[in-house]
Amino acid sequence: MTGAAGRPATRVVLATRNAHKVGELRAILAPHLPAGLDVQLLAVGDPSLPEVPEVVESEVTFAGNALLKARAVARATGLVAIADDSGIAVDVLGGAPGIFSARWAGRHGDDAANLALLLAQVADVPDAHRGAAFVCAAALVTPDGHEHVELGELRGHLAREARGAGGFGYDPALVPDGLDVSCAELAPGQKDAISHRGQAFRALAPELARVLARA
Repeated sequence: MTGAAGRPATRVVLATRNAHKVGELRAILAPHLPAGLDVQLLAVGDPSLPEVPEVVESEVTFAGNALLKARAVARATGLVAIADDSGIAVDVLGGAPGIFSARWAGRHGDDAANLALLLAQVADVPDAHRGAAFVCAAALVTPDGHEHVELGELRGHLAREARGAGGFGYDPALVPDGLDVSCAELAPGQKDAISHRGQAFRALAPELARVLARA
């Protein structure tokens, strides 16, 4: 596949199969890619890529799990890989669900069940103690072993019930500090501007640009 002036496009793999997350990452990263370079941000599972085995997220930090995923994708594809691990950390739960956010209700990726369980667990918690944060670690790994990680955090408090139909995951539960709407009630651009994922990937973007410029 070729880009401008017949040059081969530079392919970067986003280490996720979550379509919602792919869309977010493309929107966040696109403005920060090197000018004049045709960069394709491909998701794991794209038919042009080799098969990537499922990664067991066995680390105990967001950064550790993000690196596990990015390493696996870079190794399988031979391309620059970007991964994130993210979740919600609730103050009265000692930072849980944390790295277990995607499988809090028992089955990985069941957003509705995870959200319902979390809100039920804090149903009796007073408003003053419903603090929480979205946390994201964004990792970049190159086929030759170069690694870089950035972190992002969005503080807020838990709503009493799910609010809004946008976003995904726990977005309907978190009301960011300074706002009176949940992340799921924000327009995509508004959410990306303040989100944990937006912060982490904007911080990662200069390193990605440097890596691609050297390629």
